[in-house]
Amino acid sequence: MRNKKNVTKPNRRGIRAGWLFLAPSLAGEIIFVLLPFLDVVKRSFTTAVTGQFSGFSNYKLVFQNEAFRLAAGNTLRFTAVCLPLLIIGSLLLAVMLSRQKYVRLLKSCFLFPMAVPAAAVALVWKMLFARAGLLSSALLSLGMQPVDWMNTGMAFWVLVVSYLWKNTGYTIILWLAGIMSIPDTLLEAARADGAGEWKCFTKIMLPNLKPMLYTITVLSFLNSFKVFREAYLVAGGYPDGSMYLLQHLFNNWFTNMEFDKMAAAAVVIAGILYLAVTLLQKLWEQEEAA
Repeated sequence: MRNKKNVTKPNRRGIRAGWLFLAPSLAGEIIFVLLPFLDVVKRSFTTAVTGQFSGFSNYKLVFQNEAFRLAAGNTLRFTAVCLPLLIIGSLLLAVMLSRQKYVRLLKSCFLFPMAVPAAAVALVWKMLFARAGLLSSALLSLGMQPVDWMNTGMAFWVLVVSYLWKNTGYTIILWLAGIMSIPDTLLEAARADGAGEWKCFTKIMLPNLKPMLYTITVLSFLNSFKVFREAYLVAGGYPDGSMYLLQHLFNNWFTNMEFDKMAAAAVVIAGILYLAVTLLQKLWEQEEAA
């Protein structure tokens, strides 16, 4: 009994200390995340002006709203295009850079796009992609017709370029962290057995990078819903239809004080994000168990 008491007391102290350290973060999450979200859920079932209970009428209006369907479709398309380009492209760059001697010195440079203010980046995109901008001037000098990048379907690809420029460096650093955690002895043993670079990559690197792949996929997926600043600063609140995202719709509803619709749409998007991340987690757990 004495030994049992001696073992359990330190454990209880450790648990209490752990909860004590977690308390500030938990309090912040509850006050600034959970409670506001519950308030949004409540508002989604009431009218904006009188606050009377309206059932699912707000959700019905949201799904019937043409602007919501356009914004949701563009956002899903944007995510579907950007995620493969970002994950695969940054992985290939990270593999090539991992063989360079001074890769550690370059890591800080990769974070430079994230440190540049969004307003400054938007100004650069305007200079490049405006109808009389640098790219159109270059096309004109080559005898080609200038392209109205921001007022046609090309505006979508301007947003894709902006997202990739901002997030590729950070994703490369995450991949490099995963690559450098792989023991050199594994690669050396494989090469000694006659394995080429492709086999080393597919049979050793990729299996060991699965945990990092899950992390990068989740972070990139969530970040793909956070491109409003760049799009808004470049094209304003009512851009070309191909660049009209959910954040534009929320901003316009907020300006028009349509808080009930905005709350209902926010709950729908939160549910979609939760289901998507849960699905990724389930797939990851199945892969780990296999």
